[in-house]
Amino acid sequence: MKDPEALIRLRQRIHRHPELSGQEQDTAAFVAGYLQKCNARQVLTALGGYSVAGVFGKEKQGPRILLRAELDALPIPETGTLSYRSENAGIAHLCGHDGHIAILLGVARHLQQHPPEKGEVVLLFQAAEETGEGAQRLLEDPGFSRIRPDAAFALHNLPSFPENQVLLRQETFACASKGLIIRLSGKTSHAAHPESGNSPDKAVARIIDLISNLSEEETFEDFVLCTIIHARIGEVAFGTTPGEASVMITLRAALENDMQSLTRMLESKVKQIASTHSLAFDISYTEVFPATINHPVLTDWVAEVAQKMNRELSWMPKPFRWSEDFGHFTASFPSVLFGIGSGENHPALHNPDYDFNDALITPSVALFTQILDFSFDKLKQQRL
Repeated sequence: MKDPEALIRLRQRIHRHPELSGQEQDTAAFVAGYLQKCNARQVLTALGGYSVAGVFGKEKQGPRILLRAELDALPIPETGTLSYRSENAGIAHLCGHDGHIAILLGVARHLQQHPPEKGEVVLLFQAAEETGEGAQRLLEDPGFSRIRPDAAFALHNLPSFPENQVLLRQETFACASKGLIIRLSGKTSHAAHPESGNSPDKAVARIIDLISNLSEEETFEDFVLCTIIHARIGEVAFGTTPGEASVMITLRAALENDMQSLTRMLESKVKQIASTHSLAFDISYTEVFPATINHPVLTDWVAEVAQKMNRELSWMPKPFRWSEDFGHFTASFPSVLFGIGSGENHPALHNPDYDFNDALITPSVALFTQILDFSFDKLKQQRL
């Protein structure tokens, strides 16, 4: 690729101007403008929010392949002294989405010079991935029917693995997750007479104990995990016993069936605990991510391309515990998510000192362009 340093400068420009999920207006406008400069045949904006898609190739003359990157940053202050550090206080690209954007814009530059002759390529820049809302909103947008693909591919940089190693897994690549919010309502009293009220403190203790001992359950087929991320009982008032409480828990599961079983079990036990303590209760969910389940044929295609390019390839023995809303795509049409190693000593995702490894950009552009060529040939021969 000519002038790979230009893509690094572009990535660092994006890094300086991060935007939170659902607020990616400026990032989306920048990406749309860049796609237009690359002579995309069509640029679609405001898809399910601020998602943007650039379409390359000839309409209705072959398969349609989609590549996806993410637009949003995280509400975490960045540390360090980078010359291109975030200019938006308390917000930073600490998951590498800025790098993923740069990689797909590099693919756009390639397609400008080498437009697909066998079909159509859609470069999708998705909003609101971090909150688990973007993919679903995108799929529900009527405009998505214009770019619904025959096959979709995405990558994610992964620290702690060798630089530019390709990481693959058949079936579940990343776990399903959801945020569970439990609210309990009792009755306040004077702290000198707690017996005249109904504090939810004992119920909260039982819920925490339930979560802490979840590993003793033997009703699950694969990995499950519950993590308490927040708990609150009453208010800071030393003369008053608490009447309200809330517990927030992140649920994770490698299999959708296990997530459903885990959800039903917890709802049933919370209801039982609340009833035992004569408390009203409410259960709600947020940031729901389905499991990312890779299509077996597409996964093999990525592996074959990587091997032909002499790329180091690693098959992962277990799903990653984190979640990705690309799972909405894998549940809707043939799709695969794979990893690219960021370096064995690279700071972890979501750490305040994380920064995307720019050495991944050019090799990842090359990998995506080869995947496109290979997949067009394969899709001409077989239906998925």
